[in-house]
Amino acid sequence: MYIQMLNKIGENMTVKSLKLSLAVALLGTTLANASVVASVNGKNITDTDVAPLLSQLTQGRYETLPNDQREMVKKRAIEQLINQALVDSRAKSSGIYKSKEFKERLDKLLPSVKSQLASDIWVKKQYDSIKVTSKEVKAYYEDHKADYKEPERVHARHILVKSESEAKSIISSLKSKSGTVLKEAFIKEAKEKSTGPSGKNGGDLGYFAQGQMVPAFNDAAFKMKKGTITQSPVKTNFGYHVIYLEDKKSAKKLSFNDVKDGIEKGLHAEKFKKNLDEAMRKMKLEAKIVYK
Repeated sequence: MYIQMLNKIGENMTVKSLKLSLAVALLGTTLANASVVASVNGKNITDTDVAPLLSQLTQGRYETLPNDQREMVKKRAIEQLINQALVDSRAKSSGIYKSKEFKERLDKLLPSVKSQLASDIWVKKQYDSIKVTSKEVKAYYEDHKADYKEPERVHARHILVKSESEAKSIISSLKSKSGTVLKEAFIKEAKEKSTGPSGKNGGDLGYFAQGQMVPAFNDAAFKMKKGTITQSPVKTNFGYHVIYLEDKKSAKKLSFNDVKDGIEKGLHAEKFKKNLDEAMRKMKLEAKIVYK
């Protein structure tokens, strides 16, 4: 619902910043209490700084991502802001801020920056003025109760190697182990031998639902029991996998309490879109617009 709404808003708006502003406003409910996430040479980077970049990196879809993917995207955003702060610090120390080129380019940018900022603040005020009642939220849930389901998910780790013989050797070294000993041994093997990007994290792939992994890997993982490894290598286009199933969560219906915050945000955004469309329509009627 959020993605479709954002796309429709993007099609109807004449001000480029409106789509991003809405996404940031939506993110604001998730990152309401800004906290420091990193510090570079004494300069703090907060959740508020991260929010616009999260929206940009996910094209406004941050809130729709699974928790593990959100965390990965947030880490990426923080690293980008750290890099930016480092370059900015070096630019200052090298005298860029005092250079003629910097001042000339800044003078040219200031009018558009002021216009962008004013537009963003105006849009945020419109968004904040929208109210959604608990009665509206409950009614929406009752009308769409069948849509609120959480599919079966598994939490898996894997060790990816190039040859079947290497995978078989790893399985042979692990198959006599169980419980915590098996898990710790698997993590150690993944860090030492896995060629996949998750190897450094002990092969951790987080939780995923049916269809999110390539078919052979997906089918093997969902047939496994919690706390076990595959008894034979799983072949995919990436190579040969040894899989450890860390956890399994059954499909379930989501209660009202599980989804009420998301419903409220969605209704809030839908009302915002309707009001903003009407405001834009009136502004166009009142304005003198000439296409050349």
